[in-house]
Amino acid sequence: MPTPGTLAPDPDRPRTVRSLALASHTLALTATLDLAEITGQPFAGGVAVPVEYRKGRPCLLDLVSDTDAELEPGQPTLARAAPWPTDRVQVGLQAILLEEAGYTVPHAVLYYAQTRTRLTIPVDDALRADALAELDAAIRTAAGPRPLPLVDDPKCPRCSLQPICLPDEINHQRRAALTIEGRSADDTISPRRIWPPRDDGIHAAVQAEGVRIGVRGAALRLTDRDGAPVRDIPIASLESLAVVGSVQLSTQALHVLADHAVPVVFMTAAGRCVAWIDPPTPTSALTRAAQAVRCAHPPARLELARTIIAAKITNQRTLLMRNAPDTRPADLSELTRCVKAAEHAASIDELLGHEGQAAAVYFGSFHLMLRDEAARAAFSANGRKRRPPPDPVNAALSFAYALLTHECVSALRTASLEPTLGFLHATRPGKPALALDLMEPFRPLIADSVVLALFNRAEVGPGHFLHTAAGCALTDHGRRALFNAWGRRMATEITHPVFDYRLAYRRMLMLHARLIAAWCCGEAPTLAFLTTR
Repeated sequence: MPTPGTLAPDPDRPRTVRSLALASHTLALTATLDLAEITGQPFAGGVAVPVEYRKGRPCLLDLVSDTDAELEPGQPTLARAAPWPTDRVQVGLQAILLEEAGYTVPHAVLYYAQTRTRLTIPVDDALRADALAELDAAIRTAAGPRPLPLVDDPKCPRCSLQPICLPDEINHQRRAALTIEGRSADDTISPRRIWPPRDDGIHAAVQAEGVRIGVRGAALRLTDRDGAPVRDIPIASLESLAVVGSVQLSTQALHVLADHAVPVVFMTAAGRCVAWIDPPTPTSALTRAAQAVRCAHPPARLELARTIIAAKITNQRTLLMRNAPDTRPADLSELTRCVKAAEHAASIDELLGHEGQAAAVYFGSFHLMLRDEAARAAFSANGRKRRPPPDPVNAALSFAYALLTHECVSALRTASLEPTLGFLHATRPGKPALALDLMEPFRPLIADSVVLALFNRAEVGPGHFLHTAAGCALTDHGRRALFNAWGRRMATEITHPVFDYRLAYRRMLMLHARLIAAWCCGEAPTLAFLTTR
């Protein structure tokens, strides 16, 4: 007997089941239904109706055809709502899964939220045949070669997979590889800028000694050593987290960061990356397999390495021309020669020789870009040294390169690439070789530019560095200044010289990681790394 004030359940009223998971080993198909209205029990006369929700609007079909009637001028065309073909196939497959589970499915329902339209789809033999035919075609397509991206498709700008397949960029590179009578076949076509130019999320760095990072509601809460709250960071807005020095990160915070796909990097006070924690996001085994095949092919390794080093030396020369007008013309000419030599290097060893020669010229004139007299004199006397860094400029450069490595590792993992399997840099245990490859063209544009801005704008001074017998290191205030300058630089937008659209530097790293993945899979015949004028 039902308790007073309650009603007994109606056996004839359908019960609603949300997020119903179904699977069929025979069809090799799994599905999660938005909603199912079920009456009765399976294999005992039970009836089920799948209900699928869509945010958009239904397809509109004309009711009046040319053979039926003629419309008066200005008279609107009569139309009826109909399901999109893909939606029809989806509910058809859901109906087949429900039937295999023991239910009778008389019809399916599609609800389009934009127009608040509820469509009833009869489940008949025609729908089952169409759904199974599309399923068979999908299985054959998945077993076949990876299809090329669509060309100028209007649906691409609204597709969530666009940053993965890069349709315009890959087709641009494929067309650019073709020449007609000595001219590029892609002289006038530029890719559409589908990506947002930058992300507006928070990239946090926590370095104060004794700070503890925990969870408070929907935010990370930072507390000092006495337990007093310091700051709350909304988790929904957090893009990455850097933990520097003696900072405690709770297990609960790690779980929440993993659930929200936020990468975490642990760094020493000197800037050395100790560990990366990346959430278990889906990765493409095919992409990593293609990367391993390319990496094992010496001509392919040399092709990518030549492109990387040529872009790096070009950017080094540009930075000198912009910031050091006193640079000797002979040094600029030598860098130009190194670029041309790198583009035609016959081996990795020869290429490394040209890179080393260019680095010697570049860092030999690096002090000319510094306006701080003390920093200029110290770097001029020491040159580029990293283990340990003997002066403030070398300490800031080493820390900036560590931050850039972290950014490149995150970009490569997003592109389903293995950061430890490189082309230019040797693959060794614990060494992010491919991240070091990717960061080479960006060293002058990001890391070196950040360091120059710190000293030339007087954002750091002698009090921001600690000198010991082990070398020179940034203090907490010095690291804070560098992190602030780093955030500004990564949010700066720049125009890509080939694709002719503007992206922030962080987005630019992600773009180049995706392009490397496309090149490994054979979709992009050539690579074009960022260079500036």
